[in-house]
Amino acid sequence: MRTGGGGRSLGGGVAVGGGLTGIILVALFVLLQGGSTDDVLQAVGGGGQPGEQGTAGHIGECTAEQANTSRDCRLSATAHALDVFWEPLITAAGTKFVVPEVESFTGATSTGCGNATSAVGPFYCPADKTIYIDLGFYDQLSKYNIKDGPLAEEYITAHEYGHHIQNLLGTMRQVGRDTGATSGSVRLELQADCYAGMWAGHAATTVDPRTGVTFLDPITKDQLANAQAAAKGVGDDRIQASSGMTINPDTWTHGSAEQRERWFMVGYNKGTLASCDTFVVANP
Repeated sequence: MRTGGGGRSLGGGVAVGGGLTGIILVALFVLLQGGSTDDVLQAVGGGGQPGEQGTAGHIGECTAEQANTSRDCRLSATAHALDVFWEPLITAAGTKFVVPEVESFTGATSTGCGNATSAVGPFYCPADKTIYIDLGFYDQLSKYNIKDGPLAEEYITAHEYGHHIQNLLGTMRQVGRDTGATSGSVRLELQADCYAGMWAGHAATTVDPRTGVTFLDPITKDQLANAQAAAKGVGDDRIQASSGMTINPDTWTHGSAEQRERWFMVGYNKGTLASCDTFVVANP
């Protein structure tokens, strides 16, 4: 299994926030008011020296059995499964496929987009083509009424990987930092949700070329429900409501609970790049 390996300014590039952005309420407030990740890092005391609160590192080789019980190994296995799934699709689209790095960290880390802390949540940095995840983040899922489980965790990784696909295809560079239910920022995040659904829908039939075995067993109804709950639980409206804020679609950066779940299922059921084009519909 391969080792460790939305739009907000982080100095060297635009770090794209992920499935569950900002555990700390002040971070949620800053982001939902249209602030940048730099603003978040300042607000929650981030931006310190690299590694002063923790370290980032590549994930070691794991067995399939370990991937079922260890978050480190599961992240590594999921990243490899995503590589195998996306490479032929991106190559067929006429774009050179580049494998992203996937790194886990604790507390804080230094990235190609600047310094970041766990408070920012999982994110993708296009400057160094790396997905960063503090695995302790998954312990916070219950705060959003999301039942932790392998597929829910894999959804988050697949969403961040979706931002890498957008980076390769050039979609990310065409989107500004506007906000709102139909904004480019929201469309970008919903497309990443749809790409995550694409992978989930094919993972039980995508064969690991090294083992000849599919990456996932057929997804059960309960597992799919957990992934859907993860998508819904991080809708901007849900986060605003749980933070005691007024639900204001004009400030949305990731989309509503309904939007996020719906686009995840579009990818899951239809499974094509064309079906995930959130930029061609009037109301995503």
